[in-house]
Amino acid sequence: MKLNKASIIMESIFPLLILLSLSACTFVPTITRPIPEEHLASLERQTSESAQVLLVTNDNPLSVTAEVYVFEKIGAKWKPAFDPVNAVIGKKGFAPPDEKREGDGRTPSGIFPLQITFGYDETIRTKMPYRQTLSDDLWIDDVNADDYNKWVKKKETHASSYEIMRRNDNLYKYGIVIEYNTNPVIRGYGSAIFLHVWGGREGATGGCVAVSEENILRIIEWLDPAAKPLIIMGTQDMVGRSFQ
Repeated sequence: MKLNKASIIMESIFPLLILLSLSACTFVPTITRPIPEEHLASLERQTSESAQVLLVTNDNPLSVTAEVYVFEKIGAKWKPAFDPVNAVIGKKGFAPPDEKREGDGRTPSGIFPLQITFGYDETIRTKMPYRQTLSDDLWIDDVNADDYNKWVKKKETHASSYEIMRRNDNLYKYGIVIEYNTNPVIRGYGSAIFLHVWGGREGATGGCVAVSEENILRIIEWLDPAAKPLIIMGTQDMVGRSFQ
């Protein structure tokens, strides 16, 4: 699947990624070296309409840990909205662009919109569209199903494989849908890619990005649909080489 926004956004973000690669993304609460404003200024050249960006990156394609950098455009300048947060990703790291496949345990690389949040509570503090997950909500991962990579009610599908959206382990207590392989949907390219609550710093996901409950709530409250938020995912090397 082609990432048609990549060349637009990465042209302006590449200098920032070069800077990040000089300061290793170790698994600590914040980066050890602040990002100089002159490097953040490179984001001003972004031609997308987005004013909010989450950058999920690390320096090792096989690592299950990453950091989430949170940027917002204020006036004409891009600035950190708050400190980077620790994250875990797929148990087999990041997939190179266009190589994510169903069940491979990898988190897709690329640039994707963030459009809807979800969770177990009836309401939460967010400006984003929000959907409460109920016991009959499923996300289909059956590659042979007509509703592959879609959120449906149990009575509406004949799929043989799916994710239960209201999990007993609370990993989906709060989440954001990462619009990977959703428009268009290509069977077998991966499904149910979310930013959600982690099971701990030492864990990994099946292909999603996960952070602490405290941090996902902070991100969900910060996101604004009027800013057309995007998430950029991949190792520093993948993002720098592939999206120029």
